[in-house]
Amino acid sequence: MPSSRPASAPPTDTLSGHRPQRRVSSQTIGIAVVLVVQLMLALDTTIVNVALPRIGSGLHFGPAGLSWVLNAYTLAFGGLLLLGGRLGDTYGRLRVFETGLALFTAASLAGGIADTPGLLIAARTAQGVGAALAAPGVLALLTTNAPDESARHRALALFSAVSIGGSTLGLVLGGLVTEYGTWRWTLFINVPLGLAVLVLARRFVTETPRRPGRFDTVGATAATGAAVAVVWALIGAPDHGWASPRTVAGFAIGVVCVVVLVVTERRVSGPLLPPALFHSRRRLGGLAVTALVFGSQMSIFFLVVQYLQRVLHFSPLRAGLAFVPMTLGIFVMSRITPRLLARFGQAPLLITGTLGLTVSYVWLADVGSTDTYAAAVLGPLVLNGIFAGLTFMPAASLVVGDVEPEHAGSASGLLQTTQQLGGAIGLAAIVSVYAAGAVPGAFVPGVRTAFFTAGTLTVVACLMASLLYPADRRRTLVSR
Repeated sequence: MPSSRPASAPPTDTLSGHRPQRRVSSQTIGIAVVLVVQLMLALDTTIVNVALPRIGSGLHFGPAGLSWVLNAYTLAFGGLLLLGGRLGDTYGRLRVFETGLALFTAASLAGGIADTPGLLIAARTAQGVGAALAAPGVLALLTTNAPDESARHRALALFSAVSIGGSTLGLVLGGLVTEYGTWRWTLFINVPLGLAVLVLARRFVTETPRRPGRFDTVGATAATGAAVAVVWALIGAPDHGWASPRTVAGFAIGVVCVVVLVVTERRVSGPLLPPALFHSRRRLGGLAVTALVFGSQMSIFFLVVQYLQRVLHFSPLRAGLAFVPMTLGIFVMSRITPRLLARFGQAPLLITGTLGLTVSYVWLADVGSTDTYAAAVLGPLVLNGIFAGLTFMPAASLVVGDVEPEHAGSASGLLQTTQQLGGAIGLAAIVSVYAAGAVPGAFVPGVRTAFFTAGTLTVVACLMASLLYPADRRRTLVSR
């Protein structure tokens, strides 16, 4: 007698009638597929850095033009993240995610074969646009595809680990391909990864419901203008001065755009940034901590990389490998932090994490021209990795943890815009402080105050986290 179950249906468990193994496997693959894209985006923030000298000589960049290999990507990425998040909410997160990834992959190929400075900068700009479309979908798809709170915390921990760990891994890969191959592979490496994800995403990642409605064109324009203007001003502030007409004009345009955005979001029916996102004190605290911590981390990528190569005379590859202990610390903590979060809540972890980061910066402030990697750098990097891994995931969960499903894309875009702006502000401040104390021909002078500046940012983040502690304690006791 033939079975009544369709031949195409997967086998069920004979005791429960459920199919848990297939469900878990599919969700695991889906999470892995989405995280590969986050890894690509994180890699691209640093993988090109160590290749800049080779790019400059290979394509005959001028000194000023070479910085735009980095800045073009940063401007497009940071400026369009909010728009990318809202497009995902409106038209389907998986659809916008795939569109952004396809553009990012194609732009990576174009950048790898570019033979003029203009073509490379155009490709890097297109990469930034693609990243801005894909990035909010990464976090939104992770949180909305997770079956329960525990799985959501694990996904957020992996997201945080990949985000910051991928940036350090980018230094290793950048040094590797630059030293033993060509700088073009810093861009080509995205192509096979992007194509693989495009093939697998539709099969293993569940699309989210579309939220049709009138698109907030004015809000999108204002938000993009504000982010681009502020990032543009911050990028040039260390070179042109904080009081220069260029910097002041950039901030002024940003402020005008923010005012237009606030007025618009209160009046339209489908706002780019729903005002309800800003009604939560916990979410605002999470955003503030995120911005401050990301800003402080720029001291690691800007100062330590240069210290290793200019003072300790490390090769690009060896300088990249020097960050492996920090990366391992982040990934180890990504396995532990979800359990700690379930037991203690966000605020205690954020307070502990930001204090630990402060210690790592104070430790690094003592580096000298006669020190060694093992004596002066290894310990602070390990400490920084452990406490960064303890900090990023709780901060992200404050921002996106309790958001309504229809606003998950907007919240994700807001979180990642905060990361980008926080990083840009922190880098501009740290570079300015370093330059004020620098001595021509020597690297170490100026480092001490620059790392103390990074530590100041994390002290402020700790104070912000402490303001969340009473409410967080009540929530943790109630959940028990």
